[in-house]
Amino acid sequence: MNTMMELSIGPLLYWWPRQALLNFYADLADAPVRSIVLGELVCSRRNEFKFDDWLALGRELREAGKDVRLATMALVMSEAELRSLRRVCEQDEFGVEAGDAGALQVLSRGPRRPFTLGPHLNIYNAAALAEHAALGADRWVAPVELSLDAVGHINPGPSAVQTEVWGFGRLPLAFSARCFTARHHRLQKDDCQFRCRDDADGLLLKTGEGVDFLALNGIQTQSAALQCLIGQGAALREAGVKRLRLSPCAAQFGRVVELFDAVFTRGASAGDALAELRELPLPGRLVDGFARRQPGLAEAA
Repeated sequence: MNTMMELSIGPLLYWWPRQALLNFYADLADAPVRSIVLGELVCSRRNEFKFDDWLALGRELREAGKDVRLATMALVMSEAELRSLRRVCEQDEFGVEAGDAGALQVLSRGPRRPFTLGPHLNIYNAAALAEHAALGADRWVAPVELSLDAVGHINPGPSAVQTEVWGFGRLPLAFSARCFTARHHRLQKDDCQFRCRDDADGLLLKTGEGVDFLALNGIQTQSAALQCLIGQGAALREAGVKRLRLSPCAAQFGRVVELFDAVFTRGASAGDALAELRELPLPGRLVDGFARRQPGLAEAA
């Protein structure tokens, strides 16, 4: 059985050329999605798109009927990054998705406005979620390694914080003060030559046996495989999930959105959609193990 729910587009995690980024969001303005999260979450050196540019883009998407929120970084390591965090949290045009505890501190001190608890916050039980909800959170993106039945136990129900899960895209696994992309190219982090611009979906890392394993994205480590919950409608419904997050990739993302929309809002066959997704030139194979209490790299069902 399928379940109707909103689709949410997570922040772009890679550094794409400015025009490619603008074209991507222009396409999303007409896409069947309700919520879009904008902003730089990974690395403050990716500054081709400035804060005012994100605001301008957010206004355009809002005029197209989208619910826009601005993300803060997941790992804040300098005073400049802290100033940027405050700037995002203190603007009053858009809601905010908190990437770390520092953002929560700023948001809790200002005027009470609803905000999203991002997937990188360590929220693993109902008591922790209630504590964060008391600060004003109205949405919660569950940590990606939680199974859907665990999400259901934490989910506070329809009258409180809405639950969102990572429905598609490379899984965010870790952040580090070290830039692994720069290290791969034998460069210092502060003189990285912006080499992550060369990898539209991150830099693939293989095991010694040649199997795709991880993706390096600056200071972020991701899975090489893509989580795909298009076949988990019944479990999502049982867990009380209200939104599915789709994380952008460079190829065929528009078709990915169309297929998820067909399944979760128009009742199309999840099996047929999954079969088509497997045929698309996506940057990795499709998995859903975490959602089913299986190893994370288990093939999507």
